[in-house]
Amino acid sequence: MDDQPRTPWPALARGRYLRSAWPWRAAGYLAGSALTGIPVLLTLVLLAGAGAVLGPVLVGLPLLALLCLVGVPTGAVERRRLRLVDRTPARTPHRTPHRTPTEPGLMAWARLRYREQATWRELAYAVLHGLLLWWVDLAAVAVLLGLPLLLLTTPLQLALAADGEVKVIKLWLVTSYPAAFACAAAGAVLLPALLHPLGALAGARAALTRALLAPRERELQGLLAEVTRSRARLVHAFEAERRRIERDLHDGAQQRLVALTMILGLARLDAPPGPLADRLATAHDEAGKVLAELRELIHGIHPQVLSDYGLTGALADVAERSAVPVDADLSTALPRLPESVEAAVYFGVCEALANVGKHSGAARAALTARHTGTALRVDVTDDGRGGADPAAGSGLTGLADRIAVLDGTLTITSPPGGPTVLSLEIPCPVTGSPTTCP
Repeated sequence: MDDQPRTPWPALARGRYLRSAWPWRAAGYLAGSALTGIPVLLTLVLLAGAGAVLGPVLVGLPLLALLCLVGVPTGAVERRRLRLVDRTPARTPHRTPHRTPTEPGLMAWARLRYREQATWRELAYAVLHGLLLWWVDLAAVAVLLGLPLLLLTTPLQLALAADGEVKVIKLWLVTSYPAAFACAAAGAVLLPALLHPLGALAGARAALTRALLAPRERELQGLLAEVTRSRARLVHAFEAERRRIERDLHDGAQQRLVALTMILGLARLDAPPGPLADRLATAHDEAGKVLAELRELIHGIHPQVLSDYGLTGALADVAERSAVPVDADLSTALPRLPESVEAAVYFGVCEALANVGKHSGAARAALTARHTGTALRVDVTDDGRGGADPAAGSGLTGLADRIAVLDGTLTITSPPGGPTVLSLEIPCPVTGSPTTCP
């Protein structure tokens, strides 16, 4: 188990704090605050000033609207800076709380940002950071780190002084090397002592940043829902492209091959016996094989029976063509479902029955399919030897991934000696009336 501290606070409780990278991470985080604080302060002052001055003539209104979005880039930069002192593996504090617009364009992006609570939390952080926080961070680094470093370098300062004296931190006048080395010794004692409050301040500063900029639980759920919807859109787009390819092959290349096969067949009948007739016969046979292969390819892309008769007829067709006898319980007609769901279930059952024929040694199999009103459940059972392992390269891993894209689940129960039960369950709405077997 990885027991490394993720933030400065747990690191401070360990005896190895000074020997770790945490003191320098904390110093870098606090010192780097000025690199973002100064630009944020200037931007806030310029936009607010120009917007207030030009507001009466309406020119300043867009500037004031832009002022409200200053926190968005500020939050993005600060979440990245947070990684210096927050090494959470899940990186949840560093994730953006913003959703992706469903429509393209700047206006759609702006409308969404103005409606999100995260935008206003980021604006509050930007104002706080620009007006106060970076000053406090820089002052803390100057006192807690700069003071001992100045004391440590007293002998060097004395050696470089032209008049042979140096005023340490504007308080003590040092004119001899013994006094200079005494100051350096004091700095050597102060440095490790002051690195502890420096780390504590960096931890507090990071906690404030997380509180304002890290996504809330509801926002994380929204982002997860958006990812799920995006994944579903990709699946639907993929299925639509499959259908387009299937139609192009069916209506284009297949029809041309059918015409070519007929022409070669007629030419074969008209040709006199001899080498030409033999070559025409060979070409006719090859064209027939190519046509059969193309039909199999089209069937693999999107089976016509699925389009014509729906999932009920397609599953019945799969059961009839199975190498192992299948008892198909499809007495209750399934409604028309989204194309992506029907295709995933169809190819899933094809894969399952193919595995039954290749690996299980079963004498019979059973297929049941039911729609509960909110979800589709399909079970494939066989009386084989059992012991099915999805990790053994049987195609079940890819099937599980395809079902998961649709927010479904694949469950396999296969004890040694059998029986093996493969269950698919996909939540899906009804899109049409029930279909029957052909």
